[in-house]
Amino acid sequence: MSDIAPEVATVSLAKPLRDLADELGRSFEDYGFAVVENHGIDQGLIDRAEQMMRQFFALPDDVKRQYHRTGQAGARGYTPFGVEQAKGAAVQDLKEFWHVGRDLPAGHRYGAQMRPNVWPDEPSDFRPVMQDLFLAFDWTGRRILSAIALYLGEEEDFFEDAVRDGNSVLRLLHYPPVKGGPAGAIRAAAHEDINAITLLLGAEEAGLELLARDGRWLPVSPPPGALAVNIGDMLQRYTAGRLRSTTHRVVNPAGEAVGRARYSMPYFLHFRPDFLIDPLFEGGEEPITAQDYLMERLREIRLA
Repeated sequence: MSDIAPEVATVSLAKPLRDLADELGRSFEDYGFAVVENHGIDQGLIDRAEQMMRQFFALPDDVKRQYHRTGQAGARGYTPFGVEQAKGAAVQDLKEFWHVGRDLPAGHRYGAQMRPNVWPDEPSDFRPVMQDLFLAFDWTGRRILSAIALYLGEEEDFFEDAVRDGNSVLRLLHYPPVKGGPAGAIRAAAHEDINAITLLLGAEEAGLELLARDGRWLPVSPPPGALAVNIGDMLQRYTAGRLRSTTHRVVNPAGEAVGRARYSMPYFLHFRPDFLIDPLFEGGEEPITAQDYLMERLREIRLA
């Protein structure tokens, strides 16, 4: 059963983009979120990735920490429990995660900004499964951006150059069972995403909430297999605030769910590092490159 704020649109990506662009765009403009069904990511691939993710996070801490790379702002490999802290939050989030980035050929012009991936020795199929999932997310994200482009009055391929070889990241998230922790800590404190758009698998279990304009926290728990998609700060800035990057959080569970771990797989679709975020409409902020903006924001959440 889904638990979705009724104001947030649910659309099928199987429809022609022009048929869904208006509904999708209005939901992003008003709420910053939409639910996307029939997104084209193979369910068998999703199931294999979830199995790999669960197996990895079940490894002993000393094994997982071998894949923690300092000095890379958490961009690749493992980030331990209790490291990331939302902007303005008093304590760290109750989560650990793994990041998979784009594989670039040797000598690529973005090699300095997008470091090679880190791969664990176990589970044995982790690397090919996550590489396939990354590419599947990338395809779906670009299709959603095409619908957004139409809503903004542009051609379908308007964002193609902006995201070609973009600094996108697949995050594998593990929220352990809630067993105390620092006072006031929750699984993910209220925050906005940095990137252009976020595509989230694994939001079926209650906990994800968005902050509406009237101050209400609204639940977003899509049907099994559907994506929760939200606008990030980069696209909000690029559209001079027309599309909304909404504050959201993952609250701690209640009842029997307290003893269950939560797993999810967000894909943060980014612009290419040297893309200039120069607002499309009047009233926007000063232009800034995607890389400079990313590093500014990573410092704010203690990853850089």
